[in-house]
Amino acid sequence: MSAGPFLHRLQQELGGAIPFERYMAEALYNADFGYYASRIRTVGRRGDFSTMATLDTSLARAMAKWIHNSRARHIIEVGGGSGQLARDTLKALGWWARRHITLHIVEISRPLRDAQQKLLRGFRVAWHETVPSALEAASGEAHIFSNELPDAFPCRIFELSAQGWMELHVRIQAGAIHEILQPCDPPDSTALAYPFPIGQRVEVHQSYRHWLNHWAPAWKSGAMLTIDYGDTMPAIYQRRPAGTMRGYACHQLLTGHEILQSPGRIDLTADVNFTDLEKWGTELGWHTTEHTSLADFLPQPLPHQFLGAAQSFRVLEQTAPPAK
Repeated sequence: MSAGPFLHRLQQELGGAIPFERYMAEALYNADFGYYASRIRTVGRRGDFSTMATLDTSLARAMAKWIHNSRARHIIEVGGGSGQLARDTLKALGWWARRHITLHIVEISRPLRDAQQKLLRGFRVAWHETVPSALEAASGEAHIFSNELPDAFPCRIFELSAQGWMELHVRIQAGAIHEILQPCDPPDSTALAYPFPIGQRVEVHQSYRHWLNHWAPAWKSGAMLTIDYGDTMPAIYQRRPAGTMRGYACHQLLTGHEILQSPGRIDLTADVNFTDLEKWGTELGWHTTEHTSLADFLPQPLPHQFLGAAQSFRVLEQTAPPAK
């Protein structure tokens, strides 16, 4: 079923409007038309967007150093993109170090998994559809990393009104998709506790929190490195009254109503609230061991063309709770 008929039926089932989080989930991951499920073929210059890992090896060299220092035997990458970061990291480790580790990649996108398997042919890599599956293969003891993962999770969007926080929904009417605001039960987020002026919009990656809660009990030991664009509260929304939600198609930035007009054909994303990520991890018993900018994490000197991007990315390292 194509996007239009599916969303019309979904809207009827939900009482006349679709929560933005659900719309984003279908636009990105619906098996028939979702961006990551059916449209994306690669990441980089030939794709709809690029990541730093597809443009330079600085991140791969930093990851190799992190893995080498960890002495971990099992490494899990969640959301492997094109596979280039994994390949460059394994190469930077050297053949001797590669003999002692197994890389596990968790990837739900079939097109991206196919690209990864082609690029990583000859390396010791195992693929999994879920983190619990990868952790089971590692007996629960693994170092975990991701690059631009939380931003790909569907998020809820809220706008502060005179009556309090309202949640963004979408409604299909007269052949177009429109925004509407509805009363809501706000989730636990540091963004919703801040005294913003009326009209401010914020995003909450609640689905990412649910995902963490799902697999956290299976993680016995190790460290997790989360790399993504975003910031801490309240800096993440400085001079951004409309929030951070946006879309990308063929390397073109889309904002506002533009992101709603072609469901399944646009990569939707929002900046990551790292204050939330730290808080949610602490509630799981995790310990924050490092939280810095990507610029400080990468080997120096950093190529001049990446300085700006590296300053806008955060690196969060958290460790599993000690065994009882």
